[in-house]
Amino acid sequence: MSSLHRRQFISSLTLAGAAVALSPRAFAIGGTKPDKLKVGVIGCGGRGTGALNDFREAAKILGIPVEVTALGDAFASQAVALGAKVGVAPARCFGGFDSYQKVIASGCDYVIMATPPAFRPIHFAAAVDAGKHCFIEKPVAVDPAGARSVIATGVKAQSKGLAVVAGTQRRHAAEYQRNKALIDAGAIGAIRGGVVQWNGVVPWTKRRNAGESDADYMARNWVNFTEMSGDHIVEQHVHNLDVAVWFLGRLPVSAVGFGGRARRETGNQFDFFSVDYDFGDGVHIHSQCRQISGTWSRVGEFFTGAEGTAFGGGKIAGKAVQVAAIKLEAENAYVQEHVELIKGVIAGKPMNEAKQVAESTAVAIMGRMSSYSGELVRWSDMMEDTQSPFYQLTCKPTALDFERNTVTLAPEVAAVPGK
Repeated sequence: MSSLHRRQFISSLTLAGAAVALSPRAFAIGGTKPDKLKVGVIGCGGRGTGALNDFREAAKILGIPVEVTALGDAFASQAVALGAKVGVAPARCFGGFDSYQKVIASGCDYVIMATPPAFRPIHFAAAVDAGKHCFIEKPVAVDPAGARSVIATGVKAQSKGLAVVAGTQRRHAAEYQRNKALIDAGAIGAIRGGVVQWNGVVPWTKRRNAGESDADYMARNWVNFTEMSGDHIVEQHVHNLDVAVWFLGRLPVSAVGFGGRARRETGNQFDFFSVDYDFGDGVHIHSQCRQISGTWSRVGEFFTGAEGTAFGGGKIAGKAVQVAAIKLEAENAYVQEHVELIKGVIAGKPMNEAKQVAESTAVAIMGRMSSYSGELVRWSDMMEDTQSPFYQLTCKPTALDFERNTVTLAPEVAAVPGK
């Protein structure tokens, strides 16, 4: 995943009172600090490793030691390798598609979930049932059923007083919070439209090894299979779509899109998507994402308002408004996510981002389904109308198929709209 892009802020002379204050060591936690934070990690690849590092840095900022109780991954070697880096004995490094159960049972209070997105709904449900505070990487599902499951589990987490923080880090970045506050205060007037983009390259491709099982191949090459990642509009572009939903303060009514595959070498995903999201009241957001090497790249968001314009976390041009200074403990939004996770638990005011990340995930899924099928897809088709074929859609093989060893390789052929 690309690092969060940081842009130069517009002069405070243009928008009075728009200063952002970062004070990395000046904060009040509230409540009583624990002697240590016990955390387990499910998914020990690059994102799981990064999330654990961010959790430990957040704990350092808050002055609390960390104990890593267990590490789990579909591949034991991944867990052991991370364990060697962070001082976790091999006996507490678990492999297999059921390793999440062992991590949850390891005595941790916090669980970091960074497996392929297809596994998120069942891992999240198991962690909440066991009374754990959760950091859940984005996206949180690959199909409508999974998104609805995460929303339901989030409700259960709230009833149990558990914290849920998601990996949509732009919501935890000072520059994005600043622009959101300015827009809410009327700096650019009502948002009339915009464009959100993640144009880049395929992160990586894994070829199938001789004698490798269908399950292991799909799990290793997960970023190229829709059943595992949701396709890149869901797995990656969800960040930008989340900003659109956040800044507009509402969900889209429908989506109509198209896409295709020309150069991808493995899996069954598209190379590009172009989706028109209708947010009602004449407001449309153009979603554009592409993973093709050798092409122009841009990651970001841009909105046109009735009285100005704004980039998601960059320049904003409009009328002068007053907003409060934003004070965060960490300059790095990836770390700030975990600061807020931990602080909320200690203060007895746990943050719960389950619904918002599940809804943004569902928005991305809606765009993918429209592009794959060639049909207009409504929000109600996925989340409300139980008779809709889109409501019933479930990607297979499912997470439980992996756990039960009943996986059959998904066809490495992309969807054809109209069929």
